[in-house]
Amino acid sequence: MDDFTRKFSIARDKDEEIHMILSSVYRSLEEKGYNPINQIVGYILSEDPTYITNHNNARTLIRKIDRDELLQVLVRHYLNQ
Repeated sequence: MDDFTRKFSIARDKDEEIHMILSSVYRSLEEKGYNPINQIVGYILSEDPTYITNHNNARTLIRKIDRDELLQVLVRHYLNQ
């Protein structure tokens, strides 16, 4: 019997999911001709989903992310750079 502890990180998995969703939303906004940064910031500040296009189901995707979690991931990523 091995005597080791396996590490499990929900935060890391959640960060990766948020990254994938945010990247997809960014691409969808770009494809529709919007400034993705401005639109995402507008969504984060207001939580108004109309800042995000329905193209490629982007609006539904971004609403899967808790806004507080999204902000945590963005700040953590920014400070780690």
